[in-house]
Amino acid sequence: MIAHPVSDPFYYLHNFQQVLDWLLLRYADLLSEQEHDFIHQFGQQPQAARAMLVRMVMRKGQLFRESKLEYAEIGPSAEALAPLVALAWVDDDAVLSLEQLFQMLRKDEIVDCFATALTRPRAAKPELFEQLAPLYPEPRRLSEWYPGFAEVVYAWRLQALCDRLRLLFFGNLHQDWSEFVLADLGVLRYEQVAFSADSRAMRERNDVEVALALHECAEQLAAGVAVEQVLARAECLHSLNPWLERRRARLLFQLGQQCEREGNWALAQQIYPLSAHPQAPLRHIRVLERDEQWAAALNLAEAVSEQPLNALQAQALDRVLPRLRRKLGGPAQPRRSAPDVHRVDLCLPREHSTLGVERAVQQHLEEEGGQVFYVENCLFNGLFGLLCWDAIFAPLPGAFFHPFQRSPQDLHDPGFHARREALFGDCLAQLEDGRYHQTIRANHTAKRGLQSPFVVWEVLDETLLEQALACLPAEHLSACFRRLLEDIKHNRAGMPDLIQLWPEARRYRMIEVKGPGDRLQDNQLRWIAFCSEHGLPVEVCHVQWAPQAS
Repeated sequence: MIAHPVSDPFYYLHNFQQVLDWLLLRYADLLSEQEHDFIHQFGQQPQAARAMLVRMVMRKGQLFRESKLEYAEIGPSAEALAPLVALAWVDDDAVLSLEQLFQMLRKDEIVDCFATALTRPRAAKPELFEQLAPLYPEPRRLSEWYPGFAEVVYAWRLQALCDRLRLLFFGNLHQDWSEFVLADLGVLRYEQVAFSADSRAMRERNDVEVALALHECAEQLAAGVAVEQVLARAECLHSLNPWLERRRARLLFQLGQQCEREGNWALAQQIYPLSAHPQAPLRHIRVLERDEQWAAALNLAEAVSEQPLNALQAQALDRVLPRLRRKLGGPAQPRRSAPDVHRVDLCLPREHSTLGVERAVQQHLEEEGGQVFYVENCLFNGLFGLLCWDAIFAPLPGAFFHPFQRSPQDLHDPGFHARREALFGDCLAQLEDGRYHQTIRANHTAKRGLQSPFVVWEVLDETLLEQALACLPAEHLSACFRRLLEDIKHNRAGMPDLIQLWPEARRYRMIEVKGPGDRLQDNQLRWIAFCSEHGLPVEVCHVQWAPQAS
């Protein structure tokens, strides 16, 4: 049970202990001897020492001045830290580089510490560092740097171990201990999913090492480390865990993109075939084309076109193939005709431009009658999320492995739908017999505020929900929901900006809004083509601003 941050001053300690208990229950076989020892010894320390340790875990950095470790509920920091120092979990006289020393000391303390070495003591702190760096290249203990310094600087030594524990619990390193606080305060609330014995992200110890290494590679890439250096490590990071293999595929894809930014076509051509990322073949074709390897690009494009993974790939290949064939001297290739969609042109008062083009069109259309909502991707996604809530949050093995997931970890997998085909079939069958109204309304009430990958609660309020249920035919919902399930990652975006509803007439229309100079994006073109094919009323509204009155 999560401790409340208002009523319990040691809430963070109880939450940390909950993580340790969770790991012992589900990951005991994967924990190293050092991690087992830490968990065992942690529980035997005084409350103040345990609380101080968790405070350091949750803070940024691993060096702390004693004066910065004062907490009312813990009491004297030196007493709380003493057991941690005795265990060598914390060092009270750490070896510091000059850079680390500068991070810990104020400018006046630096001037006092290096009084005899500074030639310009009144200079700014960065300039003081430049003066001293050539003179002090080697790290030293604080007691050697600054004899007689009145404060202790503590160095926390187990951050790497605690990061491994956090990785095991969350399955990633972008979530942290604040999740507990946000959940208990009601800022973020999650669906409660039943966890079975195999509800875990990592299956063997190698998974932990691979996950950490992938995270470090991604950080190195973001920090500007050479692609070749990151690639050399990433190529060795294999795992039988499909979840980790997806992460590795994404990292390799990002390395290929970095090569493109650097104009390194040769290395990009080596990297993209290594990545199982769904967009890697398209980028590989594009790199071959930019490198003027027309025949190789065409061969690859034709191979991919035989069985495209999704509509995004098919759309891209429809553009690429004619272009490549022309470059190789082939005949002109007919382009696929654009979907026949009704176009509306509006010239609106320039002063309305401050509303934003979508809001300006919304205001204009409301004068024609009906109610107009700015929904973009939130309406159909939201209705899908409410109807299929039980299927989305079904406790399948490996889908959920900690209490702070807003979606199953395989949501974007090609096999996401197939693993739950019967469950989604039961949900979509309700569109045929009318039961969907009751299910959507019931989940809108019962699940309101819970994190969802599809429902944006502040947009899908009760007014919009009721009007949408009155106006949107079940067959239109069914078509849209089935398209979503074909490729959730790409088909959940690109829907029209506005929807106009006439509940009395039980009809609607969707409006994609484009401002001056704006054009339809690929995902929008795919949705418009789908709407045209299935008879969903959609228009594209092009807006111009009237000249300012003189």
